[in-house]
Amino acid sequence: MASLIPTLSDMEKRSSQLWPILDERQIGRIARFGVEQKLSAGSLLFDEGDFGVPFFVILSGEVEVVHPLGAVEEPITVHTAGQFSGEVTLLTSGRALVRGRAKTDVTVLRLEHTQLRSLIQTDPELSEIMMRAFILRRVGLILGHQGDAVVIGSRHSAATLRLQEFLTRNSHPYRYVDVDVDADVQAMLDQFHVGVTDIPVLICRGDKVLKNPTNVEVADCLGFNAGMDTAAVQDVVIVGAGPAGLAAAVYAASEGLNALVVESMAPGGQAGSSSKIENYLGFPTGISGQALAARALNQAEKFGARFAVARTAVGLDCSGVPYVVRLEGGQSLRARAVVIASGAEYRKLDIPNRERFEGVGIYYGATFIEAQRCGAEEVIIVGGGNSAGQAAMFLSQTARHVHVLIRGETLASSMSRYLIRRIEESTNVTLRTRTRLVALEGNDSLESVTWLDERTGVRESRPIRHVFTMAGADPNTAWLHGCVKVDDKGFVITGPDLKKSEGGPGAPRAPLQFETSLRNVFAVGDARAGSVKRVAAGVGEGSACVQLIHKALAG
Repeated sequence: MASLIPTLSDMEKRSSQLWPILDERQIGRIARFGVEQKLSAGSLLFDEGDFGVPFFVILSGEVEVVHPLGAVEEPITVHTAGQFSGEVTLLTSGRALVRGRAKTDVTVLRLEHTQLRSLIQTDPELSEIMMRAFILRRVGLILGHQGDAVVIGSRHSAATLRLQEFLTRNSHPYRYVDVDVDADVQAMLDQFHVGVTDIPVLICRGDKVLKNPTNVEVADCLGFNAGMDTAAVQDVVIVGAGPAGLAAAVYAASEGLNALVVESMAPGGQAGSSSKIENYLGFPTGISGQALAARALNQAEKFGARFAVARTAVGLDCSGVPYVVRLEGGQSLRARAVVIASGAEYRKLDIPNRERFEGVGIYYGATFIEAQRCGAEEVIIVGGGNSAGQAAMFLSQTARHVHVLIRGETLASSMSRYLIRRIEESTNVTLRTRTRLVALEGNDSLESVTWLDERTGVRESRPIRHVFTMAGADPNTAWLHGCVKVDDKGFVITGPDLKKSEGGPGAPRAPLQFETSLRNVFAVGDARAGSVKRVAAGVGEGSACVQLIHKALAG
């Protein structure tokens, strides 16, 4: 199976898309949105860490773009006449990751953030050229580890894995230094006055040092949430950036609604950790969950949706409109409408020592980061859904053997047939039915497991150090605190499943499709009772929901 991760060689083949040259006609259309500016050689156009960096089109002269690395500058490119600056950070007004300097005297067209957004939204030809370049340039920075963050950690540290996952799933480039492998790590530890006991350590922009930071601290240091406005009343606050929430964001923003998305981890939800989705419409060769989520994020940002990551909804004040979504840490957001897209999370294994091994042997996603930790060892996957099947096939490319453990007799009722066939035909994947884990052993990390075959009653211990659990899911709806009706499992009841009398405070009408028992509050995706637990279904619900929001707000 071919790798889903692009290489620098792949990027070189797309040089004309990375660094396109605009013609006079295209530049003329851009000129209507910007102002001409002359700068002398050596002038900074933007620097690493700057917020709200403008967009520049070079009319004459040269602009060099470099990646600051201490006292050294790594060259990235030199823009000449007809080329333009920027990558996806320009869509969000977040912190710049690189430095741009006039290499010679230059004349440029300068567009501020709002002007660039207007251009992208109104000129389809330029929008395609710029969006493709922005996205590819971010991919290039990720592949080259050219960002404003350095992580010092260890593969034996659960917190290191959490930090790597957070940065990777948010498509943020970083350099990783492993205290167990890198020869020059001691010099770096001494330079920043930290020790091995402090890991993981995050170094922001070469000067700010965070010891074992929370995701919130990382997001704040790196400027992820520059667009979050807690003072304004939003048209709609979308809680959760899985497939359903991302679709709602794209359609809400593209249809003129002021939309803000709150996400506790990273765009993509559970689907974002999927190694390869092959049954999603329009991608016959498959697409990774992270790639799909990143594209949807860029699409939503293009239309003006704003995102707040590492922000967890902990409560909903439903006493009146605008509704108030309370966030962990004390912040809150006000909105005329709310979309509950907070999804569900895999159930934890009910086994002694489970918490002790989370991140150091127990994992809840199968991405290349976890695969690197497993290497060529044996692994176990607990679960029989599509996510488990995708993980089994992904890990089978590198693992010596993959054991899939399920409680039932077959996979037929829970997994797509194409995945079942691949598991059946794989020489290094074994399906173990009516089997469950009963013991985990190890010191600092997982070292061995014991499973029970419930048909025979036989227990078997194996020296397996990596377990991926993807069995069952519980809805992330506790934050609603009784504001909307849920079923006995906590999933939100919507639309026709509610009685006509439950249309919300003072509502003379029955709830709309996807509308909850609270008027103007909708639920889509995995958090909704009766939803189909598939990526395409979530996208469909999220997009269809927006038309209903328009109707609800108008009424």
